[in-house]
Amino acid sequence: MHPQRKKRLLLVVAALAVIGIASALILNAFRSNLVFFHTPTEVATKQVATDRTLRIGGLVVPGSIERSAGGLQVSFAVSDKVHSVPVRYQGILPDLFNEGKGTVVQGVLGADGVFQASQVLAKHDENYMPPEAADALERAGQTVVQP
Repeated sequence: MHPQRKKRLLLVVAALAVIGIASALILNAFRSNLVFFHTPTEVATKQVATDRTLRIGGLVVPGSIERSAGGLQVSFAVSDKVHSVPVRYQGILPDLFNEGKGTVVQGVLGADGVFQASQVLAKHDENYMPPEAADALERAGQTVVQP
């Protein structure tokens, strides 16, 4: 093999190795930043991992909202009309957050089965519900009106 050809082959192999390593790093970072949506039924039947960030959507169970005295700690339950998941949140809730209304919470499911929310999202008008939550409720037999 000619020395020129050998250098060119070595450069191509090195470039492919660099591209492969960069692709692996990018895909790994992408995978660790994905946040999947799950229903309360999937959480209650232990179909989700307890060590990664996820979203749970459904309706806030009436009578489940409990606020700590003088603090920002809030506990409530999210349901898809089949199962409900207890949620704890430290912070200020959105103005439209209310019992019986649609919500999506993002956070981590604890080993004790309580969802530790880092973010709470609430619906913004009378007919809106996040598409994932609407689908989950429809699968559970609850009719949801979409605009």
